[in-house]
Formats: sequence, structure tokens, C-alpha cells
Amino acid sequence: MSETTGRERSRGPDTDGQDTQRSALTRSSVDESKMATDQTSVKADAGPASSQDPPLSPNTPTKPPELPDELVQAGWSKCWSRRENRPYYFNRFTNQSLWEVPVLGQHDVISDPLGLNAAPAEGGDSNGRKRRISEEQSANKRPKVEPSTPISPSTPGVKPWSTEEKQTPPTPSTPSAPTPAPYRPAVIYWDLDVQTNAVIRERAAVPLLPPHPEIELQRAQLVTKLRQHYHELCLQREGIDPPRESFNRWLLERKVIDKGLDPLLPSDCEPVISPSMFREVMNDIPIRLSRIKYKEEARKLLFKYAEAAKKMIDSRNASPESRKVVKWNAEDTMNWLRRDHSASKEDYMERLEHLRLQCGPHVAAVAKDSVEGICSKIYQLSADYSRRLRQTHLSLLPAPPPEPTAPDPSARLVYCYPLRLSSPTPALPRVELHFENDVACLRFKGEMVKVNRGHFSKLELLYRYSCIDDPRFEKFLSRVWCLLKRYQAMFGAGCNEGTGLQGALPVTVFEVLHKQFGISFECFASPLNSYYKQFCSAFPDIDGFFGSRGPFLSFSPVSGSFEANPPFCEELMDAMVTHFEELLSSSSEPLSFVVVVPDWRDPETPALTRMESSRFLREQLHVAAYEHEYRSGSQHVCKREDMSYRAVHGTAVLFLQNDAGFSKWAPTPERVSELSAAFKPARTNSTSSTSGPAPQGTEPAPKATPSNHDNHDNSHHDDNNNSSSSSSPSDKMAAV
Repeated sequence: MSETTGRERSRGPDTDGQDTQRSALTRSSVDESKMATDQTSVKADAGPASSQDPPLSPNTPTKPPELPDELVQAGWSKCWSRRENRPYYFNRFTNQSLWEVPVLGQHDVISDPLGLNAAPAEGGDSNGRKRRISEEQSANKRPKVEPSTPISPSTPGVKPWSTEEKQTPPTPSTPSAPTPAPYRPAVIYWDLDVQTNAVIRERAAVPLLPPHPEIELQRAQLVTKLRQHYHELCLQREGIDPPRESFNRWLLERKVIDKGLDPLLPSDCEPVISPSMFREVMNDIPIRLSRIKYKEEARKLLFKYAEAAKKMIDSRNASPESRKVVKWNAEDTMNWLRRDHSASKEDYMERLEHLRLQCGPHVAAVAKDSVEGICSKIYQLSADYSRRLRQTHLSLLPAPPPEPTAPDPSARLVYCYPLRLSSPTPALPRVELHFENDVACLRFKGEMVKVNRGHFSKLELLYRYSCIDDPRFEKFLSRVWCLLKRYQAMFGAGCNEGTGLQGALPVTVFEVLHKQFGISFECFASPLNSYYKQFCSAFPDIDGFFGSRGPFLSFSPVSGSFEANPPFCEELMDAMVTHFEELLSSSSEPLSFVVVVPDWRDPETPALTRMESSRFLREQLHVAAYEHEYRSGSQHVCKREDMSYRAVHGTAVLFLQNDAGFSKWAPTPERVSELSAAFKPARTNSTSSTSGPAPQGTEPAPKATPSNHDNHDNSHHDDNNNSSSSSSPSDKMAAV
């Protein structure tokens, strides 16, 4: 006993850097047991902490607690065994009993109740064998589940959420029950070992307010409230539902020009009227046009359009000429429908297109002021919410953030590193964590967010690589909750809403891009869907802790090879091309961008046209529709069989490089051919990436309505958009 106790006392934090609280706990358990003859179990209890936990302060509490807080909340308590005359640990939730200090996630529910699978004590062989048989039989009746008790990150030096459970090696003299293997994702959609070749000029920390769960919860509530206002305004003023995803695209388009301080809510934009929102609402007036499959649907749609146009022109303050034109065309269409019952679907569609061309300008003229009022009202509410939110946020900080500093043009060149905040993060409130099968659930004040356990493991790795102000992971769960809540607020709560905002290329494509073109950096991504650990993203204040280099339009690399798969928003794509031109013109170092955008030709997208005529264009690849796929935007919460979907539109891959970049990463025919092959799906069974939209053998609605749309679709032609002025969902979360 004295030898064991002396050995434990000699292994203090000053000798091996072990967590002080864990050491105190070990010494306490040895002193209280009085019968701790198994020295190996004591070593095993202390061993993992020294190899995984960071060094902590050597201040030893005067009266250490019997058990850490996260073990107590997981159901563990310390008890005394009269038979063995020594302490043991019992879990009231799982009915587990252990002689050693438990480690969360290490032991199975049915493993070794009261240590009876170990060697029996002297004189207790008969009783021990009987109890072991009966308890094993009763334990086998219970399903094997993981503890679903909330976990607190308050204990320093311990990460109970770790997906790589600690294992205690069994001793030869005391065999123990087998421990479960560490959690490993079934399929990994990222490679965080790729080192960056992006070079930038050293930059100062950014003066953004650090994320806080209280503020993130209020922001999500305000964004939901703003969505409701938008829905009510569209119904009250125009009698239509809001165009699908139009609010999300409004957020994207506004952030391109927003100079406000809120990371999500626009508050300082010029012009106030959003071109994106205005176009999409106008396209649904007087009614929303949808994809047509049968002749009867086309006939009904034509009749509804004529009736709605006539009703609208009668109820608005229209000019006599506009009233005359719309009424005449509407009545002529209705007369044609009454007398001609042998028309085909094509006849109805041609008539509808003609009616839209004749009545559309007049209907738009009378609706213009009302739609502009909707756009203006939503922006004003957003600016007001942003101001209120910032005042509340500042009140939680000990000091205001410092003023931003101008970039130093003479700063030294360094390899790109994650964004840093200049304002220190205050103490964050507790966020609870529990696992439900393969899903990690994080709860704060009754608000739960979920993420697949594999992606939770990825976030932990990104945090370990990128965060420098939280070595003990005390703020990890709070920041993960803020991250998930932010993207949830961005996407919306509707079924499949926002799925297209965060899609990604297949893993095979990323592998070829890195192997053949040296790509190690994504210009538009998020911590949830990135393949590399280096990326730009939309929300630097929270994404920076998980590896983000900041918004792409504010990112100025000097050299490197990059992949850009931007949100399919015309305003953002135009700004992206302008930024490409500036970067490639100003650098003589090797610089290359492989750009992946939809191959929209009817009409052509201005951004695509500009890139095709750019002097930096070296090669271009076209991937046909339905012959390639994307990863789902909800990959961090969806099932494996729903992870990917076929693209219903063609994809254009363009190589923009300066002379040095072309010399280093030239798109040779062999390299381009390998990239083209990487886009093809590997399998076509139910577990492959074919769970998205199936090819539609139908003809589209009028030319101005969509022809290729699905909930998971990144199509240019949305059900709510005019083909000449669309603003569709993105493949990547906007890094604007």
C-alpha cells in the first residue's frame, strides 16, 4: 500500500505534465480504497490523461471532488462494496459497476458488472460464479446502446465527446471485458492531411465579435421572424407565396455588397432594393409558373395566368393602354380555350408564352412599386435586427473590439493560416452533448442541433488544427453549437430547404484536383462540407476556429492552386470573376484557379461568358448533365444513401492561370481526361451517389420557366425564376 501510494505521489504534474485534477482524483481514490492492491489499474486510470490531455495549471484543489462533473452527470457515483471491502463505481442509468474510476465511452453497457468477470476473490468462487451467470443473462436482455446523458465540458483536461475513446490495457493477472473499438466514420469525405501551398501576406487579427450561444440563438430567432415577415408581405401584397429559396439567395446577394457588421443579417447595402429578390418576386406575378408534364396541366396553367392577369390589372392603378392590352389578350385566350379542345400540350405552351410576352410588361409595371416595397421593408427590418443584436452582443464582452487596421503591403509572405479574432472570447455558457446512434446532439436552452458523428469528429480535428485560444477544448461544444445554428439559420427550416447552398464536388474529383493540379484550397466551402482543411467561407467569426481563411472576396493569395465552386448567384459569380482577374494580374508567382460553375447557355450567364473570354483562360471542360454528381448540402445530417445526387444540368470546368501557374499546373490533355473521368459516378446501386433527382423526360414550361429543377438541384432554372434573370441555389456555401 505504501509503495503504491508513494509512487502515485511522486508522479505529480511537475514530473510528467499530467492533469492535476486527474492526479488528485487518482490519489484520493487510492487513499479511500485502503485495499488497492492492483497497481496496474491505478496506472491505467492515470495513463491516458498524460498522453492526450494538454498540460494544465499545477494548482491542486484543497478538497478534490470524488468524481468529475461529467461522470456524475453521466450517472456515475462512488459506492462501497462490503463483500470486497473496497470502493466501486456504479452507473444508475446503465447499471454498470466498475472497480476503477470510469472513463466515459470506454466501457460497454454489459461489461463486467461489479468486476465479476475478473479473477474471483478467495473464498468467493461459488457465489461469484452464480452471480456472474445471472447478471450476464439479465444484461444480455438489454439492448446495447450508448449513454444518452448530457455531458458537460466543464472539467478541464477531459474531452468526454472525443470520438476516439480511451482504452485501458488489461493486466495479465486481472482479465477485463473487451472494450468497444474507437469510433471510426464508415466513409470519410475529406482529407485533412493535405498541406496548403497557398501563400499570402501576413495579416493582423480581424476585429469581429466572437460567437456566443446566447447571441446565436437570438440571431436564429430574428432570421426566422424575418422569413415570416417576407412570407406575409408576399401574400398580403401580391397574393403569392414567396419564391422558393428566394430569401436564402437574398442573403447571398446582399452579403456581396453588405458593409454591415452582422455576419448574417444585411444592414448596410447600396442599393436598398435587392435585384435578386425583386426579380424572383416579379417572376411569380401574377402566378407562379411551374414545370408542365401533361396537356391538362398546360391548359389549366394557361387559363389561370389569363384570369390572374386580368384580375390584377383591374385591381391596380394601371394606365388605360395597359388595361386595354391585358384585358383583350386575356379574353382572347379564354375564348380560344372554350372553342378549341383538340390542342396539344405544345399549343398550350406556345399560347402561354405569347400571353406572357403581351401581358408581362404591363403586369410588371403595375406591380413594380409594391414589389419594391416588399424588398425595402425586408431590408429595413434586417438592418434594425442587426443593430439590436450588436448592442446585445457588445454588452456580453468585457471590452469593445479594437478598430480594424489597414493591411500592410510590405508584410512578409507566409503560408496561409486560419483567420484570427482580435477580441478575446468571454466565458461561454454550457452546451450539453449526447449521442443518438451515429448522430451527435448538442442542446442549449432547449434548442437542439444535430450533426453526424463522422462530421462531429471532423469538426474536432479542424478545431484541433486551427484553434489557438482553447487548448483544453472548454469552448469547443459552445462553438460547434454556434456553427451548426448559424448554418441552420442560413438554410431555413423547410424540407430540403437550402440543400443546394452547401453542396460539394465528389471525393474522386478532389483527389484528382490535388494529384494533377496541386490544389489544396477551396475558395467557397464551410467546415461542414470542406474536403481540405484550408478553405474560405461565409462566416469568419465562427468558421475561423475550424480552419476558415475568411471570405473569398477579401482573400488575396499571392500564389497557390485553388478550386472555386461558387454559389450559383449571379451577383456573387460576377464579383468572383472580377476578383480572379485582379489576383491573376497582380501576381507574378504561380497562381491557378480551377472554377466549377453550371454550364448555363439559355441564356448564357455573364460570369461564364466573361471567364470564357478571359486572357487567363487556359482550358475548359464540359461535363454532361446526368453523367456526374454532387455531394448533398445536408451531408452533415443526412443518411449515407442520400449523400450524393446526380446533377440535372451540365457543368463547366474552367482553368484560369497566370503564366507561372500555367507552367506549373498546366491542364494537359492527360490531366483533363483524368479529371473528366473522376466526375463519373462509381456505382449505380442504392448505396451509391444516385439518390438525387432522376432524369425527367418531360418538356419544360414556357421558355422563362424552369426545365430542370429538383429539391436537391443546383439548377440555374428554378421553379420560381425567369431564365433571363435567375438567381439559383449554390453548390457551396457563400464565402462572401
